[in-house]
Amino acid sequence: MRQQIRLTVNGIVHESEVEPRQLLTQYLREDLGLTGTHVGCDTSSCGSCTVVLNGKAIKGCTLLAVQADGGEVLTVEGLSKNGKLHPIQAGFKEKHGLQCGFCTPGMIMSTWQLLQHNKAPSEAEIRHALEGNFCRCTGYDNIVKSVQHAATQMEEAKWET
Repeated sequence: MRQQIRLTVNGIVHESEVEPRQLLTQYLREDLGLTGTHVGCDTSSCGSCTVVLNGKAIKGCTLLAVQADGGEVLTVEGLSKNGKLHPIQAGFKEKHGLQCGFCTPGMIMSTWQLLQHNKAPSEAEIRHALEGNFCRCTGYDNIVKSVQHAATQMEEAKWET
């Protein structure tokens, strides 16, 4: 039996009927077409499914869409404004914080969470904040540089998330 949910995703209200067992990641990808949220491990280990729910970064593969009912979701697609990349997205591009790109959306959303509470994180703080996100390609050095660059750019531009 399908259930009615109402979610605000990237500022747009969506009312949908979903299967009670449908994961939030499946809802975002399959029902809304927001494929930036990746499905990696299905065990919450890799972090490629990270999105922001009600202001907090969560792993979308561990939450049912019905559990998010009434909430506000921010995905990687919702960060850019008026065709301009968010400084975090631009930082990953500028400082080569990605290779294959599979982990990048989750890294970006975890970075968003970090920079909400810490405008100038140290390298150790960045690495700690990203512990729940795996990258098999980069070795993390450029990811850390990307986050540092984004933090600087956000502070200089007084960017509001």
